[in-house]
Amino acid sequence: MKIAIMGSGGLGGYYGARLQAGGNDVTFIARGENLKALQQNGIALEGDRAVHLPKVQATDNPANIGRVDIVIFTVKLRDTETAARQILPIIGPDTGIISLQNGVTKDDMLSPIVGREHLLGGAAYIGVSVVRPGAIRKAGTMERLAFGEFDNKVSTRAQAFLDACKASDIKADIPPDISLELWQKFVVIVTMSSITSAMRTTIGPIRANPHARQFALDVMKEVVAVGRAQGVALDPDFAEKRFAHIDGMSPDMRASMSLDLELGRPLELPWLAGAVVDMGAKAGVPTPCCRAVRDILAIYVDGKPG
Repeated sequence: MKIAIMGSGGLGGYYGARLQAGGNDVTFIARGENLKALQQNGIALEGDRAVHLPKVQATDNPANIGRVDIVIFTVKLRDTETAARQILPIIGPDTGIISLQNGVTKDDMLSPIVGREHLLGGAAYIGVSVVRPGAIRKAGTMERLAFGEFDNKVSTRAQAFLDACKASDIKADIPPDISLELWQKFVVIVTMSSITSAMRTTIGPIRANPHARQFALDVMKEVVAVGRAQGVALDPDFAEKRFAHIDGMSPDMRASMSLDLELGRPLELPWLAGAVVDMGAKAGVPTPCCRAVRDILAIYVDGKPG
């Protein structure tokens, strides 16, 4: 398949490298030092199942690529509209676009620009980070890529991409209900990003403190309630059941937003806890814990204030 990676950081770099190693025609869309490293040295996956591809196709101008079969879209949420306009020249009649961004509003942001018919829902369950330009390291053993059409039919393009993933040693599947899949991940992402950022610590101390632990569970319950109000088939007790997933995490685990906060970078808060507050307000669902997180972190949304 001909595949473009829009946003070649940790997530895009990892899947792009695996897909190229599996024989696909992959082009990385990047910028700055990362682009320079990709063009000069290729890309390396370090750690488990290491891969080094000394030559890759990389550009900062998507118009040079031509039309592709699949676009893997992994830019930061605040860059969504700009990046979506940049990929318009590579979208053909049957091109599929899979956003692996956080949140459940990402596809609604993309739809007016690229067209709803091109979008497949996507969720990545993996811990990867850029250790230096052109080099990606995977943390832990968790790895799963889920994607599918929003009508939950297994289309030709979805099946073709699944086959490409399996041939590239990527653990992927097409779930029976992609919207439910996205919300199930959203529940955990909002909870982890909210508590590890607002409390300025990793998950270990939060789990160990009864008050902090209860706050985390309450955040999770609010996200579930908002999702159910949107018509998503989340179980009423999904939060209590899913909290076991958080209990199983390494005690030094924290969300990427927590690291962004520490480094003074802009936050994805408006599309995480902030989105829960907005959707809750429209649906008449109270979200006091998510609002507390949103308001506490509000001055850091655009990076370190002052």
